[in-house]
Amino acid sequence: MIILTGGAGFIGSAMLWELNRNGENNVIVVDDLGSTTTNKWRNLSGLQFADFIQKDLFPDLLERGALKNITAIIHMGANSSTTETDADHLLVNNFGYSKNIASYCMAHDTRLIYASSAATYGDGSKGYRDDIAEIDTLRPLNMYGYSKQLFDRWARNNGILNKAAGLKFFNVYGPNEYHKDDMSSVVFKAYHQILEKGSVRLFQSHRPDYLDGQQLRDFVYVRDCTRIMLWLLDNPSATGLFNVGTGKARSFLDLATATFTALGRQPVIDYTPMPETLRDKYQYYTCAEMDRLRRAGYNAPFTSLEDGVKEYVQRYLATDNPWFDLADSHDKA
Repeated sequence: MIILTGGAGFIGSAMLWELNRNGENNVIVVDDLGSTTTNKWRNLSGLQFADFIQKDLFPDLLERGALKNITAIIHMGANSSTTETDADHLLVNNFGYSKNIASYCMAHDTRLIYASSAATYGDGSKGYRDDIAEIDTLRPLNMYGYSKQLFDRWARNNGILNKAAGLKFFNVYGPNEYHKDDMSSVVFKAYHQILEKGSVRLFQSHRPDYLDGQQLRDFVYVRDCTRIMLWLLDNPSATGLFNVGTGKARSFLDLATATFTALGRQPVIDYTPMPETLRDKYQYYTCAEMDRLRRAGYNAPFTSLEDGVKEYVQRYLATDNPWFDLADSHDKA
């Protein structure tokens, strides 16, 4: 039995698709579906799982031993909003909840794969090395990133990372993020801006060393993320922290251009000033160092930005299929 927290969310539901595609249906999904108006429930439509547990009920069931024969917990559940202002909520939801799960996994020798975040790297001045020795040197720019850093530190100090794998996701995009509203990817936002206005809005640069639209991110397609997680599930000797990106930094202008190209249109970009509240918390450059994952033995190639955006736009955003089809194949990606 595999437990997948956050299984109705963006990366979680994509991982459930990945598990189903590889013949694994004995999965318990843990999540909070919220209002029906968010359509988060639709991410599970057509996917196979053994049971669904509401997230607030899960910790007690786990502690009481009510769930049997658990072989692995894939913990993707979290409040991932970088603009969340309720620090106590983030401590409970992202830090305390994760500690309960990790403690269970240690006590029962259960494989744990959990979501950390590239937000722990802050402004990137300390680099992007997924080394547990670097955890204490990092300075996140928001409380979300700090909640993830707190758990990474606790997991290291308590020996969790000697057996578990923590994943520092960079800028993930792809199907099943339809419920994320303001936290959805720039591809998702750009697609809808193009249809509604014929142009894409990007932030101006407020640093002399970056041109407008040339702020850089490591954009990674969600299918690459689920491939990595499946590999880690099959290779429990791979432990510690791992970056999940492509190892290549691309500009927001590149991403917007790829979206226009996927729609068969010429790029039209509108640059807007960055809000004052974001300027001192904004990352101008992120790029995952992928050497550690490669040294662990993962050798699959990553989807290029242009190919990933093209598939996402043409096969999902521009069709009536708002989620992954189990008939899909990575060979078609």
